Amino acid sequence: MSDARTARAESIRALSIPAELLPGDGRFGSGPSRIRDAQMEVLAGLGRSVMGTSHRQPPVKQLVSRIRSGLAEMFALPEGYEVVLGNGGSTAFWDVAALGLVRSRAQHLVFGEFSQKFATETTAAPHLAEPDIVRAESGSLPAPVGREGVDVYAWPHNETSTGVMAPIRRPQGAGADQLVLIDATSAAGGVAVDVSETDAYYFAPQKAFASEGGLWIALLSPAAIERAQRLEAGTDRWVPSFLSLTSAIDNSRKDQTLNTPAVATLVLLAEQIEWMNQQGGLAWADARTRATSSMLYDWAARRPEITPFVADPAARSQVVVTLDIDEAIDATAVASVLRGHGVVDIEPYRKLGRNQIRVGTFPAVGEQDVAALIAVLDHVLDRSN
Repeated sequence: MSDARTARAESIRALSIPAELLPGDGRFGSGPSRIRDAQMEVLAGLGRSVMGTSHRQPPVKQLVSRIRSGLAEMFALPEGYEVVLGNGGSTAFWDVAALGLVRSRAQHLVFGEFSQKFATETTAAPHLAEPDIVRAESGSLPAPVGREGVDVYAWPHNETSTGVMAPIRRPQGAGADQLVLIDATSAAGGVAVDVSETDAYYFAPQKAFASEGGLWIALLSPAAIERAQRLEAGTDRWVPSFLSLTSAIDNSRKDQTLNTPAVATLVLLAEQIEWMNQQGGLAWADARTRATSSMLYDWAARRPEITPFVADPAARSQVVVTLDIDEAIDATAVASVLRGHGVVDIEPYRKLGRNQIRVGTFPAVGEQDVAALIAVLDHVLDRSN
């Protein structure tokens, strides 16, 4: 770092931000994300009635039922699709899918850290053929390519590491026996989607659904359910019970999970789903995240020091906004002074290594707080010269 940049960074860290500029809630993380106060109040109020009780009994099973029915309503679940829950988060679901949904060969769109992680799993799986990987540089978007011999197409709806958002539609020419698996961890609940274009639209609840991690949820098509049942019934692969998709399906139909879930996660998730549906469901959430993310992209257009990392406006995320900062300004110092004033988690994804900020604009984040964040950033940047 040059002497001038170092001195500038020190002056930024020493700044004081007037209290009247600060947002009412300074949490802008891309996951875990902001949890609304109302959710926490419900959780605190449940006390002995749910917390610390058996997940096989009605109070907790009713939570799972609320989650499943609420998601079915939110996503206008097509006939025959099911809401399935399992322990372990989206990372665990990659292993579940490698064992229970990929028959022989997957095609992966890789355009960031999380899309690469799933591709790494199927590459290493000894029972699968080498995957077909369609790769794009971070910040840009590849497209699926219809190929014979591929039985699964996989990509993220929103690449959390880079802020690239992909369209969700079946690849042209894809056959009925070629499944589409979409990692929707940072998009589900914040971006409109036609679930019928997918066979597994899966996610964890710590982003748009304002809950905690350690749980995966998948919206599964009849074809995906049939594939899982057929693969696990065969004799050519061993599937551990914890990673068995058919076990998760069977348990979900009973409104439970295989292993004991984090009950607080279920409470927060159920409350957020119902709140979102009361606001207008997925259409409302999509409009809200489009509005708040647009505020930040419009702000970047007004500031010469700021450039959206994703060059193509059509590929820019509406739930994870990544903005590069001119190299003369230390983005770490900007994030640091904001953190000191209670505005937190705007740092970039660590492995991306960019001089940038990353802002989560999930449905719990309102326009008033985004406007305040912009005012705070203006205050800091205007005094960083």
